[in-house]
Amino acid sequence: MFDMELPWWEFIVRGLVVYCLLLVMVRLSGRRTVGQFTPFDLLVVMLLSEAVSNSLSGGDESLVGGLIAAATLVGINSLVALTTARSEKFSKLVDGSAVLIGRDGVFFDKVVRSCRLCETDLEEALREHDCPRNEMKCAFLEADGEITIMRNPQ
Repeated sequence: MFDMELPWWEFIVRGLVVYCLLLVMVRLSGRRTVGQFTPFDLLVVMLLSEAVSNSLSGGDESLVGGLIAAATLVGINSLVALTTARSEKFSKLVDGSAVLIGRDGVFFDKVVRSCRLCETDLEEALREHDCPRNEMKCAFLEADGEITIMRNPQ
């Protein structure tokens, strides 16, 4: 239970590599993946965690090895959160920024497609903001995947 098959530092390196690669993959997969989970997205996240579990442990089943890997992931996450809070450039790299997807009641088809949004997502956002399309001033896809609608002043 306490005997590790790998050196302690290897758990830290494995945790760092897996964290960074998953962060890149999630960022490349688009904003909506993180912002609003569908049952399919939840399944993918669960399978991702299973797929990388051996990458983190290297086959080691010791208690200490698992705790080192977990502490590494929590530490890296804390470091990323601290760095994004202090550096706007790093924050944009990790979190992204809002994208203008529509103005004056018209959604930009090319931008909407590149953001992997569908018409039902846009209609749902308009309903959530109680804003008819003709009263929409601007629509943004936020970095967290939420669609924000601004109304024309009345």
